[in-house]
Amino acid sequence: MQNMIFSVDKLQKFTQEVFLKMGCSPEHAQQATQVLLSADLRGIDSHGVARLIGYVRLWEAERVNAQPDIKIVHETPSTATIDGDRGLGLVIAPYAMKIAIEKAKVAGTGWVAIKNSNHYGIAGYHSMMALEHDMMGISMTNASALVAPTFSQERMLGTNPIAVACPTNEEPPFVADFSTTTAANGKLEILQRKEEEAPIGWVQTKEGHPTEDAGILKKGGALLPLGSDRVHSSHKGYCLGSIVDIFSAVLSGANYGPWVPPFPSYVPLPENPVGEGVGHFVGAMRVDAFRPAEDYKNHMDNWIRRFRNSTPVEGQKKVLIPGDPERESEKLRRKEGIPLLEPVVKDLQSLADKFNLEF
Repeated sequence: MQNMIFSVDKLQKFTQEVFLKMGCSPEHAQQATQVLLSADLRGIDSHGVARLIGYVRLWEAERVNAQPDIKIVHETPSTATIDGDRGLGLVIAPYAMKIAIEKAKVAGTGWVAIKNSNHYGIAGYHSMMALEHDMMGISMTNASALVAPTFSQERMLGTNPIAVACPTNEEPPFVADFSTTTAANGKLEILQRKEEEAPIGWVQTKEGHPTEDAGILKKGGALLPLGSDRVHSSHKGYCLGSIVDIFSAVLSGANYGPWVPPFPSYVPLPENPVGEGVGHFVGAMRVDAFRPAEDYKNHMDNWIRRFRNSTPVEGQKKVLIPGDPERESEKLRRKEGIPLLEPVVKDLQSLADKFNLEF
């Protein structure tokens, strides 16, 4: 299956027009577009414009409010809880991160829990907002239950990603952005579009057996926690995913575990919800709340250089620092354009037809 290449500017213009057609304000349309395009630029194709049609379908199903009244419902000098009013998580999470940063400017750290939201794109975007303020950023979100805990046949957790961004001086920032599963659901979706099999250790059947079927989730199967199985420490991935679920939802008042609303609009909402919408958790920590910023950043540079210069195993050119592959992807794609699979292009064309836009 061949890729088609699109310029960043054209994809940005089109995506923003779609959000405007949904009824988003210009400010919200621009913010949502920025988050989506950041995923495509950084090579995380599963969370970029490929998901645009999914947001539109959620809006059509009246599960996304295009004009939310986002507000703080609980607050202390260093913390806050936000009600996202069923808005786009692409808008709500950056709004929350700005609050966390402002609180960190005063208190040293700022922490914000979010309820009543929706899918918020890549976790890394939100954590990286703290970098320009000489702060460390943290971002996490729960998601609909597609993951079977260790020893379970039932799907109880989402892919529940964690992202941490750390500022530096001369070196590029450290940015770790990862799901707490062996593979994110978006990677399965890409394999399905390419009609390829999944590696063993990514998913299991509804009876709990290993499988290479990339479409197994539609047959009652499940994703596996980071580690794949008990022998390879899947209990650690299970713990990480649980921590994200608790911070994002039990703390904020969002739905957790098997009650988290699904992203596909055609999947029925779980019965007897225990909270409101999807939950996120973001934080910002001012570096100089712990030590002089220049001292920290110089040592962060030293940390990165030492790790980068460690001896690579045979067959590898160098040891990577978290954030390196995404940075290289962004540099290349800003210059050469963003590759999209044919099914994604067809989805975007269908949106153009729906909203009478040019694509």
